[in-house]
Amino acid sequence: MLTGMGLIFIGFMLIFIGTLMAASAEEADVEGGGVIMIGPIPIVFGTSRGATLAMVLAIFLMLLWIIGALLSRRV
Repeated sequence: MLTGMGLIFIGFMLIFIGTLMAASAEEADVEGGGVIMIGPIPIVFGTSRGATLAMVLAIFLMLLWIIGALLSRRV
């Protein structure tokens, strides 16, 4: 439990530091993306190639997690 709380805290700190660094940058280049899951079908969208690749990676990791969870239930 302590490890999970630590990882959540580190995640919040990284987001906070990233926000501060982005705010102090002179040139603001905003990128975004998202994933909409309709059943098992993901719809991926993004404003740049990097954001879209990050979303595809997130879907891949999510599928790996689901497969791992399903396989661990059968054992």
